Amino acid sequence: QVQLVESGGGLVQAGGSLRLSCAASGRTFGDYNMGWFRQKPGKEREFVARISRLGNGIYYADSVKGRSTISRDNAKNTAYLQMTSLKPEDTAVYYCAASVFPSFTTRTSNYDYWGQGTQVTVSS
Repeated sequence: QVQLVESGGGLVQAGGSLRLSCAASGRTFGDYNMGWFRQKPGKEREFVARISRLGNGIYYADSVKGRSTISRDNAKNTAYLQMTSLKPEDTAVYYCAASVFPSFTTRTSNYDYWGQGTQVTVSS
């Protein structure tokens, strides 16, 4: 079992930045690929970014590419999502998730553990 707790969300003006954190506990953090997803009201949860166990495989959704950076610190059992140039359409609940799926995947069903989410609201 892995427990994930997100933090760092909040209200920010368009053009601003936020850094989300995902603190993990339980089993070895370095055993898991980590993903960030978001869910907008009335919409399905969507993929945002993913980083491999050792940090050498990184992928972004087109909607955040160039504006977001995913990273991890295995010594601190924490993953991060740095978001810049935020837009109102980035408003959503952001979730981190852990996966043992061996290759890159955007499918939520391939992620084994999820945090409770953190709200990001971007005002225009």
